Amino acid sequence: MLHSQTHLRTRPIGAGNLRAFESVARHLNFRVAAEELALTQSAVSRQIQALEDEVGTSLFNRHTRSVELTAAGMALLGAAAPSLERIDSAVRQIRTSTGRKQVTLTTFASFASMWLIPRLEAFQRENADIDIRMDASDATLDMETADADIAMRYGPAAKMPSHAIRMFGEQLTPLMSPWLLKSQPKIKSAADFANFTLIEAGDAHTTHLEWLSWRRWLDSQGLPKLVPKRWLYFGYAYHMTQAALTGQGVVLARTPLVSEHLHSGDLVEPLPQLRIDSPMAFWLILSPRARSSTNARAEVTAFCNWLKAQAAQTRLAIGEVPGSDVETGSLD
Repeated sequence: MLHSQTHLRTRPIGAGNLRAFESVARHLNFRVAAEELALTQSAVSRQIQALEDEVGTSLFNRHTRSVELTAAGMALLGAAAPSLERIDSAVRQIRTSTGRKQVTLTTFASFASMWLIPRLEAFQRENADIDIRMDASDATLDMETADADIAMRYGPAAKMPSHAIRMFGEQLTPLMSPWLLKSQPKIKSAADFANFTLIEAGDAHTTHLEWLSWRRWLDSQGLPKLVPKRWLYFGYAYHMTQAALTGQGVVLARTPLVSEHLHSGDLVEPLPQLRIDSPMAFWLILSPRARSSTNARAEVTAFCNWLKAQAAQTRLAIGEVPGSDVETGSLD
């Protein structure tokens, strides 16, 4: 008997009773958990008892009118709840994607909001049988191991892998709303920006993003000591642009991300002759399986070719002359 009990408590527990445990722990109520699981209260109690026997200790303190987690129960809940959620999410994805084509993309939040998502409806309209799954996060995934087909990245060429496809570069230029421009005396030179609020990224003065700073642009115009009316800082390019659209100041914008606003006239460029080049560019990177000629999927190829066509339009919109480092061919 002792051997059996020892063996019971060292082997991995069965997963069947964890669902009942998570529900009871979430509600701290056996009756409500039973209703949620479409079981009787006694059945849920038996599942919890079986789980406690497996782990070798009580998971709940049971009182006359209430129940509370023990320290062991809290520890198990911390592991069980996110694990069950990931399982449920995976099952939902499998159920909805069975028999359908899917492309998984990872990119950073501002690029997704400002460039990709506004264009995505056109691809979906022409490719109704392809689902797009997007992970928009500033965390950089390792494409050698990540569950993603495509990555859209931003950085200098030296930081990109040899197989990266350059989509377009960028220039930096001051932009503002038309009514803000009209509300002030005419802007004749860079020195006139001293009369405005300047909008900037909160981390623009860190070493790797210094080229995005107003100070660099002002230095390039021979105005290292210019002091604006005030500064307005944001963490994301999307928020900076929104502030400029609502007339809160002048943003030093990256041309590919704002080309649509320039084209529509929602933002204007008071000094277009004073654009400066950035060492950064936007890149398309394929996962190893997407690069493989034997494993390439038609839907990934179609989406990549669409991205490259959109990139060509962006290069045209920002006035970028194609060079030897600009990939424009098909992935077929």
